[in-house]
Amino acid sequence: MCGIAGWIDTQRYLPDQQTVLDAMSKTLERRGPDDHGQYVEANASLLHRRLAVVDPENGRQPMIAETGEEIYVLVYNGELYNTDDLRRRLEKIGCEFHSHSDTEVLLNAYVMWGDACLEDLNGIFAFAVWEKNSRRLFAARDRMGVKPFYYYEYPDGLIFGSEIKALLANPLVAPDVDAEGLNQIFLLGPGAIPGHAVYRGMRELAPGYSLSYQPAVGVKVHRWWKLTAQEHTEDENTTVEHVRSLLTDSIRRQLVSDVPLCTLLSGGLDSSIISAVAAREYHEQGRQLTTYSVDYIDNAKYFQRNLFQPAPDSEFIGEMVDAIGSNHRNIVLDNAAQADALLDAVRARDYPGMADIDSSLLLFCRAIKPDYTVGLSGECADEIFGGYPWYHREEILFEDTFPWSRSVDLRRSILQPDVLKGDSAEYVRAEYLKTLADTEKLPGEGKKEARMREMFRLNTDWFMQTLLTRKDRMSMYSGVEMRVPFCDHRLVEYAYNLPWELKSLHGREKGILREAFSDILPERIAWRKKSPYPRTFSPAYFDRVMALFLQAMEEGSPLKDMLDFDRLRELAEHPDDLKEPWYGQLMRVPQIFAYLLQIHWWMKENHVRIV
Repeated sequence: MCGIAGWIDTQRYLPDQQTVLDAMSKTLERRGPDDHGQYVEANASLLHRRLAVVDPENGRQPMIAETGEEIYVLVYNGELYNTDDLRRRLEKIGCEFHSHSDTEVLLNAYVMWGDACLEDLNGIFAFAVWEKNSRRLFAARDRMGVKPFYYYEYPDGLIFGSEIKALLANPLVAPDVDAEGLNQIFLLGPGAIPGHAVYRGMRELAPGYSLSYQPAVGVKVHRWWKLTAQEHTEDENTTVEHVRSLLTDSIRRQLVSDVPLCTLLSGGLDSSIISAVAAREYHEQGRQLTTYSVDYIDNAKYFQRNLFQPAPDSEFIGEMVDAIGSNHRNIVLDNAAQADALLDAVRARDYPGMADIDSSLLLFCRAIKPDYTVGLSGECADEIFGGYPWYHREEILFEDTFPWSRSVDLRRSILQPDVLKGDSAEYVRAEYLKTLADTEKLPGEGKKEARMREMFRLNTDWFMQTLLTRKDRMSMYSGVEMRVPFCDHRLVEYAYNLPWELKSLHGREKGILREAFSDILPERIAWRKKSPYPRTFSPAYFDRVMALFLQAMEEGSPLKDMLDFDRLRELAEHPDDLKEPWYGQLMRVPQIFAYLLQIHWWMKENHVRIV
């Protein structure tokens, strides 16, 4: 994995802008601590920071290929999981290779097939190719949006990067946030509108989209992938085997690495499947898999059972470790340190995030990094197989709004009346309806089946993007590459067309997935009730968050005049009165204050201007 950035400008001589180019590259150093490179010509520059995972010696970037008519310059962030397949196809049509890096395969695929190469890629990626003679930039992002890409177009050119901070390092990009940005932060946050960024004029290339840029034409965005509705014709047994085959193949492909690799193990279904398959593969190679889990000081003492988190993970982790024979390491985090790390989490994400759900992952990855550079994690399973409670609670399932963030009134209640412009409920609803309108269904589908397709798209387009952004930024800020086997597009496309009665086989959430791997998991693990990412229950965390929050307000926070402190005082004094999370399953009162603290730090650190 890496960090990429670039600058195309028709009026500036970019070799004279080396200070700016170096500053842009420097912001991505944590994404790529192993190497860096630049390509600079009169009006175009491409920048790269590398975390070496495959072929460390020969995969350096920017990578250049020349033909009789064109010179291609590539910067690329990600991993291809069908590299060998593509290399064989390219060799048959005359391509010669000088490394075994996927970067060289991607570059040759683009040279030979152009934009159409995207259809043949299996992986997670964001890349840009500069065609020097044609004066054309082409960029693309993977189907599920695992790897990020932001851009800013202005009259003389285009600036892009893996992270927002790379764009803000260029003085042409101002840290201005308008009413639209504030609406995103306070009404949808930590979620984000697909294809948007919080800053005025900045855009995110949406998952499954590409862009081309030529100075005389400007940016043209193209959707190259979309989920399509097809009739499912396989019987139950065939479907179970198909799910198992697709996921097992995805995991095996993602075990390829030239540096040490581990898996994250919570004792839940998704991480246990990944760890079990990986352990079997390693055992056949005479190796032992290392697994990691995370916990918090005094969590056993303060754990509170609830609808979303009915049992602690520890006993299930131990049973799973015994079953697969992994070398297991449990990372125990300090609660005050987790609160203090909220600032680094903002720096990693570039805007307010999932509070301690972010900062704990950041500390977790930081603890993994000394020994492991690559990890496999279970994101996307709940979105595509219906694991979340809102798939199963009828009163939420058919509620006409985002099921993980249902109360606009709660969000408005903590703000002064004049902070947000317009009708907040209508703003949220309009974004919600856009996704529903874009959801492809089969003619004649029943109400529930059609709703499940809508829920699939809402979850993959919105909620999962928040989790993937979290996973990418927190891990890469720590110099760790996290891979997500459930995001394999073949599995996602297949799952989109599974009838709900198969997904919920045996009347259980993710029933089809449980059945598919029940023979390689302990029974208690295979049929364990869904449990989310572990969070701290210790009051020490909330105490530290409140201390930091009050300190920020006393020091003259730019957020201070926006907040309704009477309402915040009510929340702080009666946290158990909040019946629904602010966002997702875990963001309750401590996380609301942590989120506000992150907004404060984000505004201060980035010199955000409200315009």
